[in-house]
Amino acid sequence: MISGFNVPNRLVIGRHVKPGQKIQVAVFGINGPISAAPANTVFMRKGTRLEFYRSPAGPVTMEAAQFDADVDELDKAIVPIVGPIEPKLYKLADGFRFNGGAVWSSEGYLLLADMEANTIYKYSPKETSISVFRNPSDNSGPGLGESSQPRPNGLAFDPQGQLTIAQEGNRRVIRLGKDGSVTVLAESYQNKPLNGPHGLVYRSDGTLYFTDPRSGMPKWFNGQPPDLPYSGVYSIYKGKLQLVSKDPKTPFGIALSPDEKHLYVVDHSRWIVMRYEANADGTLSNGKVFFDMTSLRGGGYACGIAVDQQGNVFVTGRGGVQVISSEGKLLGTINAPNKPRDLAWDGNTLYLSSPDALYFMWMGFPGVRPVGKQP
Repeated sequence: MISGFNVPNRLVIGRHVKPGQKIQVAVFGINGPISAAPANTVFMRKGTRLEFYRSPAGPVTMEAAQFDADVDELDKAIVPIVGPIEPKLYKLADGFRFNGGAVWSSEGYLLLADMEANTIYKYSPKETSISVFRNPSDNSGPGLGESSQPRPNGLAFDPQGQLTIAQEGNRRVIRLGKDGSVTVLAESYQNKPLNGPHGLVYRSDGTLYFTDPRSGMPKWFNGQPPDLPYSGVYSIYKGKLQLVSKDPKTPFGIALSPDEKHLYVVDHSRWIVMRYEANADGTLSNGKVFFDMTSLRGGGYACGIAVDQQGNVFVTGRGGVQVISSEGKLLGTINAPNKPRDLAWDGNTLYLSSPDALYFMWMGFPGVRPVGKQP
């Protein structure tokens, strides 16, 4: 017996399987005192999906380590944000293959999408453990073997606490029901497949905004023509998918201001952050360059973005994480190791997802949760 009554199960039946190898599987069903089934019957609804995927390069392990957080202070206003006395950065785990999106759940854990491992991991501070939350998470997109990073990326919870996933490989946005069911929220626009959804954010009324750069396309670096001739920012308002901006060349991270009146979008390839007015009907207007990091030094990924409750904006970029005031002024840079790619809040705790590791840092102000209705 694997687990539970009326619960989907997954069983590994072979490792290092070779072409032509035959495997025989026997299924034994029992219904007795150990079962909570209402009727004395045993049945199998379906046994489908034989999945093949590469093993991870190495195990993900917990690793407790503490560092002095090296902060380039350009404005005294950054002091109450990062802390006045020797701010610290903590490493929680490493061994990931290439991390993407991260999100905190109101149930008390962090989810982290490892794109190359095709896995969403769960970090539980209470249990101080890392476990597999969903694997595989996104593995049936076209040209899977031709893309350098296969896939699950942006993560967000809707107002009902259901997880939404940007599946770059499948080129769609899905929502997981509490019962494990999958609902496709978006996979095409004007009858053309999306390029590869990347970042997600919900407004408290349930409106979903997401970015759709060309990075979901196989061989996108080599100029393969996309089905849609632009990278878009979309919203789903009252069930309707609408294109709300084509301004960014490569829209990646996305976040809302504390009052939800403005939407921020990180333009990865141009190293800028755009800011829009978020209208009541899910559309955007008055898009402007909020912050330009092209003149800054250091490597990194213009990718993740988070906002605290004071309106300060945190963006992964040159040298680590740029800390920007709500007026667009650079206050300083947190020189985080390993080039962080995404950010997630739990109260005053800011989680930093780098390609192969997970860090956190305590901040002076609490962050804006992904959904306003979450406690």
